Amino acid sequence: MSAKRIIPIIVISLAFFWIAIGKAQMTQQKTSAPLYNTAKQKLKDGKPLVGATVFSPDPNMYCAMANSGYDFMWIEMQHSPLTFEDAARMIWACRGSSAMPFIRVPDATESDIQKATDIGALGIIVPTVDTVEKAQAAVKWAKYPPEGRRSQGNGQYGALYGADYRQTANNNMVVVIMIETPIGVENAEKIASVPGIDVIFAASTDLGNFSGHKQGDKEYEAMVAKIHDATLERGIRLGGPQAWKDRSGFTFFQAPGETTLIQLGAQVNLGRLPAPSSAAKPGVAATEGSESH
Repeated sequence: MSAKRIIPIIVISLAFFWIAIGKAQMTQQKTSAPLYNTAKQKLKDGKPLVGATVFSPDPNMYCAMANSGYDFMWIEMQHSPLTFEDAARMIWACRGSSAMPFIRVPDATESDIQKATDIGALGIIVPTVDTVEKAQAAVKWAKYPPEGRRSQGNGQYGALYGADYRQTANNNMVVVIMIETPIGVENAEKIASVPGIDVIFAASTDLGNFSGHKQGDKEYEAMVAKIHDATLERGIRLGGPQAWKDRSGFTFFQAPGETTLIQLGAQVNLGRLPAPSSAAKPGVAATEGSESH
């Protein structure tokens, strides 16, 4: 065989060799990266998680909740005036707390998710996911290449999680997508097939808001059942409000916000039984926005 034919074969062989080495190194990085996100570790272990909801920008309030035993903090940026500056200040003020910082972003956009991850969120919660494309966007902007398209820039993430954050971030990030509409329910199986999703959350309030059905109605419960089956069949964790903690298959829960918790805590402090919830019966989640504070 002539040298002209041998050289291209050698070049191609070396190229395949280095590609294989690169893939092996990425796999090794992924499996050996330290898991400092304790909430993700619990997800992997199949244990239940509960996260309290935060609407207030007060770092003291945030820290009090983050060190009270919750697994994660649900920082609410879809239905609150919180800014990313507010959220960054809270996460930094309570760095090292036992509860991991998760942010519900307004939408699955590069801008929202990039800012949330750069300030130190270890969980991204994306609302009203109706389509495969939106679910894919949630993963794409939450993860660095090769799993996603998150760009690398400045942020307080390095001071929070170490100089090797770029190598460990994907392994520690939790992607939660919320199915909240009948359209999302119809697409639940396709959505659950998107790689990189850790939790699918069945949104109790908006399933009723968008469908016109109440919890307990057969139409409502059929929607929950479809989300339940599509999620668990693909090995993804299933989320819902804390009131659904006794429902089969649910392991990821959103607890109430700070005003409700303060009210309950004050009643306990005064030796009184907590006031009845607005939920009609045990196992029925309160409708968000219907409770007075």
